[in-house]
Amino acid sequence: MKFTELNLEEGLLEAISYMGFENATPIQEKAIPYVLENRDLIACAQTGTGKTGAFVLPILNKLVGKTEVFTDTLIIVPTRELAIQIEQQIQGLAYFVSVSSVAIYGGGGGKDWQMEKEALVGGTDIIVATPGKLLSHLKLGYVKFDKVKHLVLDEADRMLDMGFIDDLRKIISYLPEKHQTLLFSATMPKSISQLAQNILNNPAEISLSISKPAAGVDQKVYLAHDDQKAKVVAHILAERKHFDSIIIFTSTKSKVSEIVKSLRVSGFASKGISSNLEQDQREEVLRGFRSKRIRILVATDVMSRGIDIKEINMVINYDVPHDAEDYVHRVGRTARANTKGEAITMVNLKDMARMQNIEKLIEMTVPKFQPPAELGEGPVWRERSEGSSAKKRSFHKNKRPFKKKV
Repeated sequence: MKFTELNLEEGLLEAISYMGFENATPIQEKAIPYVLENRDLIACAQTGTGKTGAFVLPILNKLVGKTEVFTDTLIIVPTRELAIQIEQQIQGLAYFVSVSSVAIYGGGGGKDWQMEKEALVGGTDIIVATPGKLLSHLKLGYVKFDKVKHLVLDEADRMLDMGFIDDLRKIISYLPEKHQTLLFSATMPKSISQLAQNILNNPAEISLSISKPAAGVDQKVYLAHDDQKAKVVAHILAERKHFDSIIIFTSTKSKVSEIVKSLRVSGFASKGISSNLEQDQREEVLRGFRSKRIRILVATDVMSRGIDIKEINMVINYDVPHDAEDYVHRVGRTARANTKGEAITMVNLKDMARMQNIEKLIEMTVPKFQPPAELGEGPVWRERSEGSSAKKRSFHKNKRPFKKKV
């Protein structure tokens, strides 16, 4: 469906066209009419499906012509990176629509606090915020949310995973009883269903491609012992010299600098990003990655939902994520907006059970490969089925993708 068929204002359609978009994604096509009708909504859609536009576009459409000064929309997100990303998208789309927006998140100094306070007191149209920082402002009593018409909870499952449920309830208590609530989540665990029952009123429900990587992702597993991983990654990178945007994910902050150093030894320049960096440093690294000045980014899981960069060629999971859902979010960084991409996961012996859980979640068997012959044999794939002992499973022993030009 074309955006012109969604009853959006002319100025907003002009902004969409200027940004190079013509057709709505499935989540946008389904969600935008509900939002325009003022229905509460619970939407389940995987990363990279365009769900930010699914709530930002109809809200901007409602704000066209607004003259009264008050905060109309509150968007709550789990991380500062996602807050910045959404606010930047709002600014881009609002170029043809007179709407003000501000991102409020932790990690700043006194100057940032004062700017945030002024935005909250001054009645900024759209506030995009992380729970903890927003609640700190609310507790001081100067924030007026008595006229808020729209509440958006984005990445709701992630916020619950991070322990923000009590903060969310407190924030909602500051809002007027009558407002539209839009809940967006990549997954739909029981905790999200319970939250929706408590805060949504007769919501419309949308569920698209739950917990599955995009069809354009070419997924592979490499069976590698820990001491082989760095060299396997170096081989992968050497065979894909034409790739200009690559993310390597690891589960711990301590491994980020370790991987960056090993890449440097192998001749690959890269930058690491984790919560160990100051906010301005993280933003500078992301700017470099977006502009392609930085080819390889090494990141932790906290970044997997906070990076909205098109045309990422490949994601490498240096280790298997602890949560199967995190695999979906990591892999979701590539093959966005109907493009193609690669996702390669390093699996050692102890992580095989986790990989098996991932395969169960995404309902597919990911092809498995041994390291190149010169690096020696990796572990043999083993899986467990209920009521049976461990058993060997065959892998693509004779296929060596390192020799294939992609």
